[in-house]
Amino acid sequence: MDSGLAPSGRPGMTEPLEPGPVPRFHSPMFRTFRGGQSGGWRVTSIAPVTGEPLPFVPALSVTDSEAVSLPLVPSRNAWRLVGVASSLRYTERAEKEQLMAVQAGLGRVEATSAALIPIRKSQAWWDLTQEERRKIFEDKSHHIASSMRFLPAIARQLYHCRDLGEPFDFLTWFEFAPAHASRFEELVGMLRRTEEWSYVEREVDVRVVKEVLSA
Repeated sequence: MDSGLAPSGRPGMTEPLEPGPVPRFHSPMFRTFRGGQSGGWRVTSIAPVTGEPLPFVPALSVTDSEAVSLPLVPSRNAWRLVGVASSLRYTERAEKEQLMAVQAGLGRVEATSAALIPIRKSQAWWDLTQEERRKIFEDKSHHIASSMRFLPAIARQLYHCRDLGEPFDFLTWFEFAPAHASRFEELVGMLRRTEEWSYVEREVDVRVVKEVLSA
């Protein structure tokens, strides 16, 4: 049996193992969207699609960090949403390879328009098995296949927050050039007509534009 102690080199004697280094993430884990009075994105609209809205704020900041502080005290003038980028949950290997081949990354210079769409799904959705959710997500709603034609014009990243005690289950962040605004409207309109969306009980649509500093 392993006692958890290392031999000292002398018969009958042991010594404690040296404590190892505390592991740290080499890249930020949490993405925080903070609505308030200042930030790198100017808010143009905040619209409740279904359920309770978010308070209107003039600006949005987007930051990454290895840790997050305790939730903010509820405020009429500010809000904070936190999520974690995770592995794809309902995507098969062939679909993932297709996505990787065509999707664009965030932070493109020309992508000065963006949308933050927080979503909470109903308990009925979470009562389904993973296999049942996959059937609705792709086999019936064709979420991945139908969205493919909007790539790479629209870049997207999904952040999970259901297990973080947040008021939403997911935070979806989209970036696109102003010239592709109509294509983005087509994309979200299509997704909201699917069977999958019938399980959404709260959704807010936050639209922003990149603040450009004058020389």
